[in-house]
Amino acid sequence: MTLTRKEKIAQGLPKPYKGNRKRRMAEALKAKRKELYYAVYRGCPYPPRKVRLVADLVRGQTVEKALAYLKLTRRWAAKEVLKALRCAINDWEQKTGGSGDLETLRIVRIEIDGGPFLKRIQPAPQGRAHPIRKRSSHIRIYLG
Repeated sequence: MTLTRKEKIAQGLPKPYKGNRKRRMAEALKAKRKELYYAVYRGCPYPPRKVRLVADLVRGQTVEKALAYLKLTRRWAAKEVLKALRCAINDWEQKTGGSGDLETLRIVRIEIDGGPFLKRIQPAPQGRAHPIRKRSSHIRIYLG
């Protein structure tokens, strides 16, 4: 025989669900995030298509190799990806206390997403105007 909710409350039985799902999920996400070493660079002033070309160079590489590639690459966006990579390395140093081998650290995932863009207008013939979108991007680098 199953008891109704009111009968369970009257008997003083504990509730099977305590209403703390969001808190438990937040704690699980925090614990998961502590294991990851990452950096997020928002509002990089270069379009995502051009930054992805640089990101493809270093995806899956060791950190030392990626640093060398980015320093020698002539693309402008390489400077911004290098900045984000250094932040991710700094995150790794802070979370591990500097213990661990930097040579075994790899770029697990690198994501380039579109950011907000500035809308500008280019004058066109016969009094018309063509819109110009100056794109920006968000860079996420995960190390492991």
